Amino acid sequence: MGTESKRQQRFGGVIQQDLAELFLRDGKNWAPGAFITVTKVRVTPDLAIARVYLSFLNTNTAKDDIASIKAKVSEIRYKLGARIKNQARIVPDLEFFLDDTNEYVEHMDRLFDEISKEPRQSD
Repeated sequence: MGTESKRQQRFGGVIQQDLAELFLRDGKNWAPGAFITVTKVRVTPDLAIARVYLSFLNTNTAKDDIASIKAKVSEIRYKLGARIKNQARIVPDLEFFLDDTNEYVEHMDRLFDEISKEPRQSD
């Protein structure tokens, strides 16, 4: 996959900002108890598909929460369309993915902690 054009980046930023506001306002209905962050939005060159990466805080059921959001994709797309109707000709199809960057960072931190606790071997 190549680099995104300025147009894709700009449109992705608009979608990211509007989805973030939607999740802040309505996220408790789609994933109760979780704080949802839109970490990244990648848009296809024809602007027809937006791949949205979500991070969940204050929850241990992130996989269930992302499944719940995927089940509500048409409602979320409709609400997004109402917000961006003056900025875009079409509302892109939304694909939601779990952004597990935080889990990866925590895993790497644990590995580095284990390495630093091991006794050093002399050469």
